[in-house]
This record gives sequence, structure tokens and C-alpha cells, in this order.
Amino acid sequence: MIFPIIFFFAILLIWEFGVIITATPEYILPRPSRVLEEIINNFELLFFNTLVTAFEASMGFLLANTLGFLAGVLFAHSSKLEQGFYPYAIALKTTPIIAIAPLLILWLGSGIESKIASSAIICFFPILVNTVNGLKSADEETLNLLKSYSASKWQIFTKIRLPLAAPYIFSALKISTGLAVVGAIVGEFVGSNQGIGYLILVSSYHLETAKMFAAIFLSAFIGITFFYLITWIEKKVVFWLPNE
Repeated sequence: MIFPIIFFFAILLIWEFGVIITATPEYILPRPSRVLEEIINNFELLFFNTLVTAFEASMGFLLANTLGFLAGVLFAHSSKLEQGFYPYAIALKTTPIIAIAPLLILWLGSGIESKIASSAIICFFPILVNTVNGLKSADEETLNLLKSYSASKWQIFTKIRLPLAAPYIFSALKISTGLAVVGAIVGEFVGSNQGIGYLILVSSYHLETAKMFAAIFLSAFIGITFFYLITWIEKKVVFWLPNE
């Protein structure tokens, strides 16, 4: 943990003195100390909008991963369902969220609902794919052995398939932590009057680059917090895996 902190402060120092030495205008690249000053001076504004984006991202994350997990379970147990609906999941994945976001605004309005939907859409595919792969990772010999002992489908699912799928699922959850924030911010770019995406847009219009960087840093902070929260939960749930 010490090395990321050392590298972080080293980058900040290089950035700080690099801007001073090159005399780069603040509207192009502000010094880290100036960004910190902006955070302190506008803490209430930044904190409120960070909470808005964090809420949108967390709700989208929960919605997407709940639906994606359930769909993955259905796909893993029904090849017909997988063959029928999987192409549409791929189509949803390959469609840029920035192209879908205006439709979400049209259908759901400019409130948080459209931002949650935007966040959920971008998070859906990783959990779906990893759940299917994880549930199918059980070898046939083990499954046949359990069936020979008259194990029910629920027993096979809870005792074999789900524990084997757990590492796959948590890998998808960790991927989704960053995607959830991206989806929420993209939704805010398209239509919103609050949130980090809204702050970034307004700051760019007024060339308030320090405030823009402050908002970007806070969005990264949300993603990092989500990631380490999921990592902590993973260590508690998938306790049989060696710690990294």
C-alpha cells in the first residue's frame, strides 16, 4: 500500500514543479496545489455533486449486477435462452453509451433515473459474461458424481456452481466499479443540472480548469472507493482464495 502513495506524491511533485518551470497557463493545466485549493474553497458544491454521482453510480451498479447475475444463471442453465438473447447483450455492449444516453433522457427524463439506467447499461455485460463462464466452469465428473447421489439442481448450484463462479463474479464486479461511474457521468453530460458530469461541462465552458480537475479527481475517488469496497467484500466472501 505504501508504494501507490509514494508514486502518487511523486507524480504530484513532478506535476507541480513541471507547471511552474514551463510557466503553463492555469486554464491549460493547473498546479495540483491549485486544484486542492479549489476543492477546499468549493467543498460544499463539490461534495454535494460527488454524492449525486456516487448515488447514481451505486444504484446503476446494483441494478446491473443483480439483473446480469440472474440472466447469467438463466443462460447457464438454458442453452436456448443463451443462444436467443446473448446476441442482443453483445449488441448492447458494442453500442456506445453516449449514443444511448439521449434516448434515456427522452424516455426517463433528465432526473437521476436516466443516469442510473446509463450506469446500469454499461455495467451489465461484464457480470453477465463472467457469471455464465463461472457457472459453466464446473467439470462434468463432479456434476455427474453429485447427480449419482441424487443431488438436486439447487444443491448443485449452491454447493458447486456458485462457489466456483464466485471469483468470476467478483472480477466482473471490480470491473463494473469504474464503469458505473463512467456511465453515470456520461448520462450527466447529456442532460443534467447536478453531478460531477454537470460540473465538468460547466467548468469547461467557463475555462475553470482547476474546478474541472477537482471534479475529475473526485470521480476517480468514487471509482477507487467502490473498487476497494468490492475487494474487501470479496476477501470476506471468497475466503478460500489466497490473498494477493
